[in-house]
Amino acid sequence: MTRKTESGNNTLTSSRAAASLRHLRTQIDKLDLQILRLVNDRATVASEIGKLKDDQGGEVFSPAREEEVIQNVLQSSKGPLDPSTVRAIYRELMSGSRALQKVLKVSYLGPEYSFSHLAAVERFGQAVEYMRVGSIAAVFEEVNRGHADFGVVPLENSTDGRVADTLDMFLRLPQLKICAEVRLPIHHNLLANCDQQEIRRVYSKPQALSQCRNWLSKNVPHASLHEVASTATAAELAQREPGAAAVASRQAAVRFGLRILFTDIEDSPFNETRFAVIGTQECQRTGHDKTGIMFKVPHQPGSLVDALNVFKQAKLNLTWIESFPARSPRSEYVFFVDFEGHHEDPKVKRALASLQEHAEQLSILGSYPSATVSG
Repeated sequence: MTRKTESGNNTLTSSRAAASLRHLRTQIDKLDLQILRLVNDRATVASEIGKLKDDQGGEVFSPAREEEVIQNVLQSSKGPLDPSTVRAIYRELMSGSRALQKVLKVSYLGPEYSFSHLAAVERFGQAVEYMRVGSIAAVFEEVNRGHADFGVVPLENSTDGRVADTLDMFLRLPQLKICAEVRLPIHHNLLANCDQQEIRRVYSKPQALSQCRNWLSKNVPHASLHEVASTATAAELAQREPGAAAVASRQAAVRFGLRILFTDIEDSPFNETRFAVIGTQECQRTGHDKTGIMFKVPHQPGSLVDALNVFKQAKLNLTWIESFPARSPRSEYVFFVDFEGHHEDPKVKRALASLQEHAEQLSILGSYPSATVSG
């Protein structure tokens, strides 16, 4: 008799659970329809805004406004979704809304699933036409010739510092501007379709190998390291060659059907790359901006100190400074600087006017919203 009662209770419990599940799924279905209606209503309003901007000669891509939207929803979100998920949802909403006005063409250093590609998707979403090219110089050239609306290029890495090819292209094409930035945490993984002890070659781009040098020397000391153009190219080689591995992203592992043998093998847990979105448009003020400039000072004692003192006097906080060899027969340098503020801010205008008095050359690379670390 007890067994029948227990069996009956289990049946009743299962029946109630099934009914609760049906009820919750019905709620989900209703919410999905509400969300779909609201998403399309939002897209309709965004399309109307696009028509007004088009009539006034406004730009389709507005980093300042998009950053404002993201910050508004993040501040209002009470969970349970985490901020990175909310950001991803709204990134795609804005990407789709932009595409109703114009499908942007965005150039990046390929192939697909390189970190430059991931940074481009993080900034622009999926509803754009991506144009992969083989070098950083080619990204600049595609934008300069009008073949692409924007380009995404690596600017600096927290482990390795500046990306020389990018700085060199700003010297060559100073008319291109930084319109936005992307701060992407860089997590490297060891990918292969063989076991750890069978690995004889490890492929990746030079920066990735450098960022994992200690881990690789300890864990695959018997393998030789080989530099290639990108982490995605490395994954492709690891897929084809027996005994080969790649240092690359999780996305590359999925794309090329590789096993992830070890995750997060970068030597620094704070490894991050900052990417610049380059184009020809000016970005409006948000109140949380950075300005990038490059300048050259006379080759004489104290000239750099005098130039940098301008920022101290103006109480402008420097966030980045790099020296780079100038295109000159003499041993001279160009200095790249980022600081907090927009070039239209009154005190920034005064500081730049003062800096002009100390500099032989001065170019504003652009003002753009300060980005937070993605992901």
